[in-house]
Amino acid sequence: MSQLLTTKEVAQLLNINEKMVYSLVAEKGLPASKITGKWLFPKHLVAQWVDANTINYPAAADSPSVSQAVLIITGSNDLLLDKVISHYNRRFTGNVAVFGNLGSMGGLQALRQNFCHIASSHLLQENGEEYNFEFASRELEHMPAIVNFCKREQGILVRKGNPENIETISDLTRPGICMVNRPLGTGTRLLLDQELKKAAVSGNKIAGYESEVHRHLDVGLEILAGRADAGLGIHAVASLLNLDFIPLRWERYDLMIFKERFFDTSVQQFLGLLHEDQFFAIAKALKGYDTRLSGRMLFPKNNIEEESAQALDKERRKE
Repeated sequence: MSQLLTTKEVAQLLNINEKMVYSLVAEKGLPASKITGKWLFPKHLVAQWVDANTINYPAAADSPSVSQAVLIITGSNDLLLDKVISHYNRRFTGNVAVFGNLGSMGGLQALRQNFCHIASSHLLQENGEEYNFEFASRELEHMPAIVNFCKREQGILVRKGNPENIETISDLTRPGICMVNRPLGTGTRLLLDQELKKAAVSGNKIAGYESEVHRHLDVGLEILAGRADAGLGIHAVASLLNLDFIPLRWERYDLMIFKERFFDTSVQQFLGLLHEDQFFAIAKALKGYDTRLSGRMLFPKNNIEEESAQALDKERRKE
């Protein structure tokens, strides 16, 4: 459980009187819970609330023309996303899209701090079915728009021919087997740890569990070089590096965007690509992708979809 502050402690933290704390709860949405008649404040949510309500930022060093021309995407890395970003940069000359590989949780944190326009994420919820919603509601003060980028197949990558006869997560505990892992905060690490929990296996029983690399491609390269026998990754990497692939599940890989940024020209241009034949052709050339949900608004399910379609039509008429 996160650290809980009393009303007095929040007043000291914010350098205000206690009566003002009650006003902020009632009028400004200061996060708080009332337990047995007493207000308690999760410290990390108070800090997020202060960050979110900051309005007097120092002037940016970049000129407006530069900032408006750059689309920043952070979060979970993906081969199809890399190719679509390259396609965007060729398609919209004068603009540039860049990607920061921070992992799914890192992408959400960057979004919360206004460091990016779009965060990519595939965080599997405890129910084992849904993705991203609970994490976004927990990490962000306001829920972002969530648009599906694709579905993709996750599994265990092994050397060609599977010489160690690895078939399940439990096989990673066998003597002589060494794995390569992804860092905490990535959706793939979350999936692995949930699969280990289901199999009643402790990570400290697996050789290489503490060995971490930062991209799906790096997992494949460690296996290809013989430094590891197995690791979780996406099917596309196994196909690219001619590795064998033991499927675990299809996962939903989403894009998260605050509504304040949603109708920015660069964001709409990028989302527009997800409805075009070129995008589907790029995905089809790779293994392990399902684009039937790509470009669809998953949250909120209201008139923002109609507004988005209108904005896309407007941009296309300009071209």
